[in-house]
Amino acid sequence: MSGRNASHTVASTLGVLVGIAGIDHGIFEILQGHTRPGDVMIAAIGPDQRFWEFGTETALTIIPSFLISGILSVLFGILVTIWAVKFLDWKYGPLFLLTLSTILFLVGGGFAPIFMALIASLTATRIHKPLNFWRMVLPHVVRVFLAKLWRGVLIAFVIVFVFSVVVAIFGWPLTTFFDHETAFKYLNTLSFVMVGLMLFSVVSGFAYDIQQQMQRE
Repeated sequence: MSGRNASHTVASTLGVLVGIAGIDHGIFEILQGHTRPGDVMIAAIGPDQRFWEFGTETALTIIPSFLISGILSVLFGILVTIWAVKFLDWKYGPLFLLTLSTILFLVGGGFAPIFMALIASLTATRIHKPLNFWRMVLPHVVRVFLAKLWRGVLIAFVIVFVFSVVVAIFGWPLTTFFDHETAFKYLNTLSFVMVGLMLFSVVSGFAYDIQQQMQRE
């Protein structure tokens, strides 16, 4: 079956955001130059590049150089983005997305994206599948309701994700209205909202696909 369904769109969107997040981390790591991290746990944004005290972008890297970590993060971030756009519906597309994202995580691409990559890969395994489990657990009236929301929920998730990244790096606009500690607390709250919207976008996407399948049956 050709063409994109909601599951494909949601998984692809999540994958693209994983890649962009990896590129973002990589750029700041490159700016720290060919210096050796003190530990596998690193601050992707170094003290000289930091815009506010909580703007560190914690990551993990097995590479003993910020510069090389950054280059690899940008490279694998680009690969993840391309794969998410072009190849998710291949037979092993979801597995390769998860593999590329795991490598991205290990070379400094950040912590949050790896969870998103797992959800994207799992969602991608359901592209053009019957979704029998979700037919059982989602009553018809709930599916109809969720099916109408999937695009809006996905757009809301992307907006919250982009806003959270901007705040995480620059502190703005929250630091315009709050002190840094309060702004950081709100940023943490946003992360829970973002996770909720991400999972909601997946389930509502499944609901939409089920409704489309039933119309064709």
